[in-house]
Amino acid sequence: MTTVPTPASLTTTEFFARVYEATPRIAVFDCDGTLWRPDSGSSFMRWTMETGLLSAEATAWLNERYEGYNSGQVSELAICGEMVQVYRGIREEVLRKAAAEFFSKIIEPHIFPEMLQLVRDLRGAGAEIWAVSSTCDWVVEEGVKRFDIPASRVLAACVECAKGVATDRLLDVPTDEGKVSSLARAGITSPDAVFGNSVHDAAMLAITRHPFPVNPSVELASFSAEQGWPVYYPAAVRQ
Repeated sequence: MTTVPTPASLTTTEFFARVYEATPRIAVFDCDGTLWRPDSGSSFMRWTMETGLLSAEATAWLNERYEGYNSGQVSELAICGEMVQVYRGIREEVLRKAAAEFFSKIIEPHIFPEMLQLVRDLRGAGAEIWAVSSTCDWVVEEGVKRFDIPASRVLAACVECAKGVATDRLLDVPTDEGKVSSLARAGITSPDAVFGNSVHDAAMLAITRHPFPVNPSVELASFSAEQGWPVYYPAAVRQ
């Protein structure tokens, strides 16, 4: 039987101390699973289906694609893009209003208090904070307002909006190596600290001097152990 490597785990005090000791000038954070517990991308998808923002036709198509993703027939990159493209034809102001209501009701109660405090502390120390996510920009930009991260420092899955209406023309889908590419286009090639929770953040974690896996998935925990990266679990996921 193959033994899965287990990484060292940091207490909250140890985690904060390591981050502060790194004194990052540029700190990059994944969002889903890192700043808050739920996957806001798939949750927003389901919420817009249930509230009727997505048509029955669009819902049926996306459900089929998501089943394909869960069975390994649709890639992570493809589904993350399609979960934004599916809103084509809807006014951006409607989507942003929906994202605000969704985040307030569904995700905000599950923000990790420790991560909220950490981001605020780093900002107070003068660090430049970036959020990188494969979830749609409408949700991510709304969510990181709680962390005082401006929309100008959000790199998320997004489509072009023409005359105030969402199209299906993809502009970016930051996932896996794509997160590194998105950061590079923003002029960030060697961030001082990176925080992520899944294997889709591994490439991004690998480009920094100070990688911090937070609430890692099984795959990222195993990879972290191989790399010698200690991991951190917020209290909400340790209970």
